Amino acid sequence: MSRPTTRPMTTAVGGERQVPEPDPLARDYILLALRLDQRVPGLVDGYFGPADLKAQVDLEPLAPPARLAQDAARLRDRLDLVDDSARQRWLDAQLLALETQALVLAGTAVDYLDLVEKLFDHRPVRRADSTFEAIGRELDGLVPGGGSLDARLAAWDARLTVPVDRLPAIAPWLVERFRATAAATFGLPDGEGLRLGFVRNQPWSGYNWYDGGRRSRVDLNLDLPVRAPDLIHVLAHETYPGHHLEHVMKEAWLVDELGRLESSVLLINTPECLISEGLADLGHRFAVPGDSEVAILGELLERAGLADTPDPALAVRVAALRRGLGAIAVNAALMRHADGLDHDAVHDYLVAVGLMSPERAAKRLSFIEHPLWRTYVFVYSEGEALLGRWLESVPEDGRSARFGRLLREAPTPSAIRAETGAAT
Repeated sequence: MSRPTTRPMTTAVGGERQVPEPDPLARDYILLALRLDQRVPGLVDGYFGPADLKAQVDLEPLAPPARLAQDAARLRDRLDLVDDSARQRWLDAQLLALETQALVLAGTAVDYLDLVEKLFDHRPVRRADSTFEAIGRELDGLVPGGGSLDARLAAWDARLTVPVDRLPAIAPWLVERFRATAAATFGLPDGEGLRLGFVRNQPWSGYNWYDGGRRSRVDLNLDLPVRAPDLIHVLAHETYPGHHLEHVMKEAWLVDELGRLESSVLLINTPECLISEGLADLGHRFAVPGDSEVAILGELLERAGLADTPDPALAVRVAALRRGLGAIAVNAALMRHADGLDHDAVHDYLVAVGLMSPERAAKRLSFIEHPLWRTYVFVYSEGEALLGRWLESVPEDGRSARFGRLLREAPTPSAIRAETGAAT
């Protein structure tokens, strides 16, 4: 997917850096990723490594996919030269994902579920519809008003929709609150910062574009009405302690301190994404710890100038339940790509069982059907579930330190599963 080209509103929040020379393995990993990105535009989500490697690839003819698959396999054969076992595991999982993508480009047929497992070092699990139906019954008892639950949810959303013209002031205010909380909980690298923008015509609700040098650009998509509770979650996910904080900390530690230049290229549809999206969703717990979300939402509603809003405590509860419905995207993707159901059938399922409005169901399905994101859709719910179990396998007073490891280290999903088993 190409980056947004229109940013009508941009707000700042918040030297030159010397990039070390990569070791031969990291160098070849970077070259492979950049070459494959020319075949799969959008695969490279961010690059802040040596500029000469990017220039080299830009001047080369396109490499055949079969050769790229061979290059990935040869790189995996060289991993016995890596003396750090964690780095070796991470590179092996990443390279398997790149090799698999190249093989698919070359015409190799791979079953959809097998493809997802090879890309993310994790096999998704279909959820029982009864789980979503139970959430629906709870919402039915909580959302006030008369008529059907769909109608009541639509009226509820209208009372919580933030006017677009208020977002350029509200979004930076929220980000600064999250930044202060993250600084106190995890610490911040020197010189980090980000800027916020607002875009349209994208399949996602928010996106972090990491530029390196401790800087990010965060875009919020205005295609759909922005609900106040969702704004809290999306901004925590994209900024602090989500994607932005993860990227700046990993740049500071893995790249600048340890010299692992392979971490200077951020790749879509690889195992690092399941970790990254999972920690970004879990970050909501640390951005608004305890009961603080109720007070923050209350102030947000005041700043938005909204009248006749629901009780913030009830709104927080309803929002948490609806986030639980988000895992239905796992089922929807499997229905569409593994079971072979058509577009309309999956759309109707998202509306009927996932309790989405037809417009939000269509937006979610556009993500599920997008060539780049059709496999990526799993990383949110699956990543949060995996890392949630890992986080909760230690006492509560040790969870912020454990989450801090995710911000600095580069574990694979299989390593997280193994550690969770050992801890429990």
